[in-house]
Amino acid sequence: AITGKATPEAKQSIIEALFRAGIGNAMVNYRLRDWIFSRQRYWGEPFPLATHAEGHSVQVEIPVVLPEMDDFRPGSSEDPNAAIQPPLARANASWREVHRDGETFEREYNVMPQWAGSCWYYLRFIDPRNKEAFCNSAGEKYFMPIDLYVGGAEHAVLHLLYARFWHKALYDLGFVSTPEPFKRLFNQGMITADAFLDERGVYVDIREVETRDGVAYHAETGKVLMRSPGKMGKRYKNGLPPEEVGSEYGVDALRLYEMYMGPLEASTPWSMDGIRGMQRFLQRFWRNMIAEDGGTRIGGEMSPELEKLMHKTILRVTEDIDRLRFNTGIAGLIELNNELVKLNQIPRDLARNFLLMLAPYAPHVCEEIWRLADFGHSSIADASWPEGNMALAAKQTVQIAVQVNGKMRARVEVPAGSSQDEVQRLALEEVNVHQYVGEKPLRKVIFVPDKLVNIVV
Repeated sequence: AITGKATPEAKQSIIEALFRAGIGNAMVNYRLRDWIFSRQRYWGEPFPLATHAEGHSVQVEIPVVLPEMDDFRPGSSEDPNAAIQPPLARANASWREVHRDGETFEREYNVMPQWAGSCWYYLRFIDPRNKEAFCNSAGEKYFMPIDLYVGGAEHAVLHLLYARFWHKALYDLGFVSTPEPFKRLFNQGMITADAFLDERGVYVDIREVETRDGVAYHAETGKVLMRSPGKMGKRYKNGLPPEEVGSEYGVDALRLYEMYMGPLEASTPWSMDGIRGMQRFLQRFWRNMIAEDGGTRIGGEMSPELEKLMHKTILRVTEDIDRLRFNTGIAGLIELNNELVKLNQIPRDLARNFLLMLAPYAPHVCEEIWRLADFGHSSIADASWPEGNMALAAKQTVQIAVQVNGKMRARVEVPAGSSQDEVQRLALEEVNVHQYVGEKPLRKVIFVPDKLVNIVV
């Protein structure tokens, strides 16, 4: 430990000397840098400050409204040694100058880096129309801290770091009631996709790429392109705008696909086949619920088997959403939808609960069917989440594999939890089992409850 009244420079010299001598280990989680908080540009949050020629500053009224301008480029001076002036330095005098107590002040021409807004937006959402404070204290105490923060790993040293810094400053000043803004952090993975470069090393738009036999070509020139795997982004020209994908396949299909691609924390490659698969699922779901004449196919009685499957799916999807396992939750809904294809009508309770489970993923389709079926709320968003019944979801019967001398000969369906004697009796009554056992004495019976019986003769 380095103690005493040594200067920071002296302490750093001692630490470096210890490292060179091999004493101790250098430990680093983020390489923190100075937070450069001002920008010489037009866009950004204006500083509510104005400065006198003699150097003292005053606070100006808020909010500061940026002036109307035609040219947003930074200005330059004929003097090569002069600093580049921000665009706001060219604003008209009525905006630049602030008059107070007979003195003239000039507004701050730099702006904040837009982090000043994104750092605390979650607090403003609590009370967005409040003109006296960023939010009222009662609302802040009720909603804070936030249950879950979802952001990419890149956010850890950008928005997350700044939001925590901002929040802790507000806490120290007594404006918020919690020292941390978020209870839980979850880092989602990135969507990856191949990018393509021409012979100059310039990225080629994905729309201009043709792939033949695994080789990428420029659609216009016919030249072979280099393939570069990585993350999807505008810079690499390897992504399609969401509005373009949504226009062709539907916004709900896009939402479903992004949640179905894989575990939320995993980086996963983009696939247009996956989009089309989700579109087919939604089309099948629509046909299950809506008849060709536009009426609904909702009605009929609920069988015990369907009721069990419904409650099993509710419990599964509820748990998967809570654990952020959206892909497996959607898989459960696809399995349930496949069972509905066999039905002439969909029982009303099943249709209602299916819509509620699918709505977080595909809200537009579900909202339309909800209104066509007239389930009694103005919007599906106003309805409560369905509750699964564990007793009804439990297996009521099971299929048990029957082996004779270790070879599979039949399956018997029995009530869950049946005893060995009951399963053995039913197994021996099976024709295909009896022909291999006959009147031979039983040497041994191996029984695995609810799974297997092996008769050794």
